[in-house]
Amino acid sequence: MKTRVAVVYGGRSGEHEISLRSAKSIIEGLDPERYHVIHYFIAKDGRWRPKPIAPEPGANREIDVVFPALHGTFGEDGTMQGLFELADLPYVGPGVLGSAVAMDKEVTKRLLKQSGVPVTDYVVQYRGALNPDAITLPFPLFVKPANLGSSVGITKVKTREQLGPALENAAQYDTKVIIERGIVGREFEIAVLGNQEDRRASFPCEIRPKREFYDYEAKYIEDSTEIDLPANLPPDKIAEMQRLAVAACAALELEGMTRCDFLMDSATGELFLNEPNTIPGFTSISMFPKMWEHAGIPFAELLDHLIALALRRHERKRATRFEK
Repeated sequence: MKTRVAVVYGGRSGEHEISLRSAKSIIEGLDPERYHVIHYFIAKDGRWRPKPIAPEPGANREIDVVFPALHGTFGEDGTMQGLFELADLPYVGPGVLGSAVAMDKEVTKRLLKQSGVPVTDYVVQYRGALNPDAITLPFPLFVKPANLGSSVGITKVKTREQLGPALENAAQYDTKVIIERGIVGREFEIAVLGNQEDRRASFPCEIRPKREFYDYEAKYIEDSTEIDLPANLPPDKIAEMQRLAVAACAALELEGMTRCDFLMDSATGELFLNEPNTIPGFTSISMFPKMWEHAGIPFAELLDHLIALALRRHERKRATRFEK
């Protein structure tokens, strides 16, 4: 009997179009001999087609497991994961807590710093109380919405004159804005796979964008970014990055799949975890599946593994008692 996989895609975030592309790749990659795909499309206004997943246990008997291909707000931030929990459905990717924590860049940095995972210096401001003059970090800076992905709303700021417009731009996308010290150096990505008992990290890749930084256009529109897979790094630096990626996922309670983005200071060689991505892209140019393919796990097998992880975690959670 085929496993019935509900692929949920679209959504209300600024990453709607990327979600459509990820979902297309996932649907085409699922083995039709093993899986029956059920489409759940969410329009930009939040309306589901053909119908929403019901929040009651047992109300979605046509679904065996959910594969969310939602990026950003209302999909990657714990809200959708809460729906799946209420419905008692297994689902791919981190749970409610990990998803919510990792979506907020400032809370992520706070917890990682407490856990000994190095992060860049930063400050936070809020919409309605933006004050460029209060920021004393050295330039260059990166100004970002605290809760968004795919580099939407991010500006690299080199002068104080650019700071005000950058804050206003980021505040369009979130009420909280994070301002980070820019690292002059190299940018890497590394993939983590597994639940709390068996996380493992891939070999990293190096991202070398032709633009000012790895922004939305470089990720999804242009084809000019150069990728080194595996990254040209000494074995001890690769091992350090793998260790930090797994430690970050443990600190943030991330299970299933995560892509961790790192920065390396060219002057000191220090590594900084920039941010985790709990529903990484699955488009034709996305690095999460490419890194696992390099490690010997082809795309279809990766999807199998992610579904197996979701089912295994769900079975583990079902052994939990919720009453005396």
